[in-house]
Amino acid sequence: MRLHIEHATSYTYRRPVTFHRHRLVLRPHEGHDLRIERMRLELSPAYRLRWIRDVFGNSIALVDWLEPADRLTVVNEMVLERTAPFPSQDAGDPWLVPYPPRYDPLESAVTSVYTAPSYPDDVRLVQSWLRDDFVPEVADAEAAMLTLCQLIHRTFRYARRTEKGVQSPGDTLKLRTGSCRDLATLMMDAARAAGVASRFVSGYVHGTASMAGHASTHAWTEVYLPTLGWRGFDPTSGDVVAMGHIATGVSSHPRGVMPISGSFTGAGNDYLGMQATVTTRLLPEPSMADAPI
Repeated sequence: MRLHIEHATSYTYRRPVTFHRHRLVLRPHEGHDLRIERMRLELSPAYRLRWIRDVFGNSIALVDWLEPADRLTVVNEMVLERTAPFPSQDAGDPWLVPYPPRYDPLESAVTSVYTAPSYPDDVRLVQSWLRDDFVPEVADAEAAMLTLCQLIHRTFRYARRTEKGVQSPGDTLKLRTGSCRDLATLMMDAARAAGVASRFVSGYVHGTASMAGHASTHAWTEVYLPTLGWRGFDPTSGDVVAMGHIATGVSSHPRGVMPISGSFTGAGNDYLGMQATVTTRLLPEPSMADAPI
């Protein structure tokens, strides 16, 4: 499918303030199942931009603002081509990975980063919850992770939050509610507590809300399984990720892929608020006449 995405964010202030460097994690991960046809960043006020690639392979835009202003805007507009993942998955070996998975020693230096808890103080609470409520399929690690995803979806009420950052897994377990970021963080640390390498994913999701023009950025979890590689699970919806999930950043910790982060110098009451919307629409497939020869 071809997809048009527009992500518009605006911050307003009582008077002109001075902005410090901002970090934008807004460019989707290209690969065998996703290609960016075009992407445009529209920024205000005046700025200087530099692209880098971080340790996780994310494309990061570093923005230095050149003048004070009472409004800061970031508009990310792009057209993507999304294809079904490959290779196709057949039943049985080698696709059936036992739970918990055993990782290749050659990958252990990397997988160890993704099995360390992001919130060490909450490990015992997470492990206790897993012992009480999680019944995995020991013959199939992927099925076990889907069971975990569905358990979180059933147990915790989704609540959109506008505050910065995420709740710790312990807070989500106590409150029984959380945003997509909070639920993704809980699944990530729960998978790690069960011995499965996992990471936090930030991005967009094409659906009813985004087609109506009132969606926001989204977050979910990916787990790493031998042979299968990184597999995505969305505890907000309680299902595996689909064609409409567009990843813009992956990290061992949710702090690493906040879509927009930065600071400003001004009085404490200068900040008035932020508005953000994500809008998506399907585009027609290119005709054969438009295909290169």
